[in-house]
Amino acid sequence: MADKSQYFVVKQKAVPEVLQKVVEAKRLLESERVETVQEATDRVGISRSSFYKYKDDIFPFHDNARGKTITFVIQMDDEPGLLSDVLKAVADFHANILTIHQSIPVNGIASLTLSVDILPTTGDVSRMIEEIESKNGVHYLKILARE
Repeated sequence: MADKSQYFVVKQKAVPEVLQKVVEAKRLLESERVETVQEATDRVGISRSSFYKYKDDIFPFHDNARGKTITFVIQMDDEPGLLSDVLKAVADFHANILTIHQSIPVNGIASLTLSVDILPTTGDVSRMIEEIESKNGVHYLKILARE
């Protein structure tokens, strides 16, 4: 069975219609255009059970990322300058680093937990993550939380 906390970034056209409607219902609720989940689900044409089943599992990454904090963990080689390169990528996209925690390397591999504030001036967050993941010595990046 696949890891249930794994994240994927997909284009909207690849997302099933029910999930797109869940996102729309959440947007209606957040904007206070409707007062209840029932009103939101009626307006977008899905059942309340579908809404509750998926509401915590889908969110529009680009549209709602600004003004949010994203925490991710990066597993990377213990190489001089690699941490600096990762932090530079965040700075290049004009995101604000809130916290950094790097574990003591074991067998030449360190885990880095990074919390980043996504500002109105921050560039494309997906591209920032792709840039970090593509660095030599970075094994993986996993989004832990988005607040």
